[in-house]
Amino acid sequence: MTEVDAVTAIYPPLLVFATALLVLVLPRIVGFALGAASLATVTVIAYVAPEGGHMTMTFLGFDVQPYLVDEYTRFVAIGLGFLGTFAVVYAYSSETSRAMAAFALAYVASAFGAVFAGDWLVLVFMWEIMAVTSTLLVWHFGGDAVRAGYRYALAHGIGGSLVLFGVIAHYAQAGTFLYGQGVGLEQAFITGGIATGIPAMLAVLGIGVNVAFIGFHTWLPDTYPRPHLAASVFLAAFTTKTSAYVLLRAFPDGHIWLAYMGGLMAVYGAGFALLQHDMRALLSYHIQAQLGYMVAGIGIGSAIGIAGAMGHLFNNVLYKSLLFMAVGVVIYRTRENDLYKLGGLWREMPLTALAFFIGALSITAVPGFSGFISKGMLFDAATGYFGGTEHWPLFVLLFIGGIGTFLSFIKLGFYVFFHGESDHEVRDAKTGQTTAMLSVGGACVVLGLPAVGWPLFTDLIPIIDGTQFTDPEGLQTLNPYSMGHLQDAALLLGISAIAFPIIRKPLSKLDFRDPATYVNPVGYRLGRWSMLAVTEVFAAVDRAAVSLVRTCYWVGNNPVRAVGSVATRVPDTVVESDAFETREGKSTSTLSLRATIGMTVLFVTVVLTSVLLLVL
Repeated sequence: MTEVDAVTAIYPPLLVFATALLVLVLPRIVGFALGAASLATVTVIAYVAPEGGHMTMTFLGFDVQPYLVDEYTRFVAIGLGFLGTFAVVYAYSSETSRAMAAFALAYVASAFGAVFAGDWLVLVFMWEIMAVTSTLLVWHFGGDAVRAGYRYALAHGIGGSLVLFGVIAHYAQAGTFLYGQGVGLEQAFITGGIATGIPAMLAVLGIGVNVAFIGFHTWLPDTYPRPHLAASVFLAAFTTKTSAYVLLRAFPDGHIWLAYMGGLMAVYGAGFALLQHDMRALLSYHIQAQLGYMVAGIGIGSAIGIAGAMGHLFNNVLYKSLLFMAVGVVIYRTRENDLYKLGGLWREMPLTALAFFIGALSITAVPGFSGFISKGMLFDAATGYFGGTEHWPLFVLLFIGGIGTFLSFIKLGFYVFFHGESDHEVRDAKTGQTTAMLSVGGACVVLGLPAVGWPLFTDLIPIIDGTQFTDPEGLQTLNPYSMGHLQDAALLLGISAIAFPIIRKPLSKLDFRDPATYVNPVGYRLGRWSMLAVTEVFAAVDRAAVSLVRTCYWVGNNPVRAVGSVATRVPDTVVESDAFETREGKSTSTLSLRATIGMTVLFVTVVLTSVLLLVL
């Protein structure tokens, strides 16, 4: 067996699933070490595996390809595998149970299954497993997470069903589940494409639930702040980023309405994040905002747009999880979720503060950090600088979202680490937590360096590698540290730095209700009323069916009495009911017997005729 055969013989999702089972029975430290090692192995496999389909088979008569490697699956899997490795280290140090670790690894495995899938059937299967395992990960913590987990499961159940129906409709139209095959497909930079029409409509609605389209997003800020601190780290990285990748697979040519949905998500998410008191709720809204940038790039559909979206996906996996790690340590040490009740923690927790500010500088796209590179490409895509259509209103939306992002993290960092004096005598992060945070933070810094990160990005980001981006006049090639990008970053920082002191006090007094607080009670009541209505209808049908069966059973065993009972209800002008009665001391008359037999025959004839009419 060659080295290539050995690498491709290992199916990454199966490796992680098997590890999840072993975690339940092995000693805690051994199980967690094995979990981290399995994810590190998947990262290496994703990097070295040759491109192509490595597992093509027939399942229930359908051609499927569970293991496809191309430049896109490689890129996404490397990011998820790297983050997942250190998320396990963080979870071990954060007193995570073996059961929760098993749920987390199963969840990660299903996400890898969706990423490596080479057909829509396997994708849907892994998509549903991802929903189930992530729900179990939320539920495991108990308390408020249980009810939030039910709402989460309902949302993803609906979304998954829509994706399933879309895939079925795709098969009916294209005749295959395999990516890039069949009729009615549009393909550009990536093999894939869902069939147009009904399949595309169903797929975009279902995927839209997972990528938190406005109106479909309430599950995200409702769920992610509630489970275990380490669970939030996993959730922040896998569901939404895997779904953004699937959105690109389904719509490789993009669509302008997708682009503007992304722009609105960036503004909406950043705006509501700015109003939050709960630290993890703030970060959860910023997941939606950052997804907006990815959706915008995918919707634009140009080479630079796709490159920016994929780069932003990779970066967001790192810095968003890093922020959840840092905030998680603060909550772990202080037992406080409200950012306004903290302050001055940088003296008590310098390493945690360092990790937080690396993540904050990355997500706000400050030069020298990873987010700066990918956000700059998305700005170029919106303005059509390197070719394509100019979408200046979209650029304005993305720019406003950038201001909201700056303001949110100035607010979060100021109130948690600098404002006032700390009332908490706490220790800094534990060794495992620090190792995880600084490792992920180091990646955020390295990927932002012009001499290191940019060459690495050009080798890894699909489309950039081997593609020349030149402006229409042929004067400037793609350069993340161009003067235009630096000016955009300086303008974002300047506006935010001026605005925050002005809005700080009014902002602290605002207490707008989360839209989820309106949606959830209404959804709960509608669901409860619907359940009661359906239950009562089924109960009524059940009672009627049982009554009918009992009546038929009694008639079959007592035909004479049944006919007699019917006869007593016939008017006297037709037949005298007394003729059927057996008087005391006398036998049944011949007339009574004949009438009974005749009525029985008539009754049976009517019943059989009715049955035949219904059947035939």
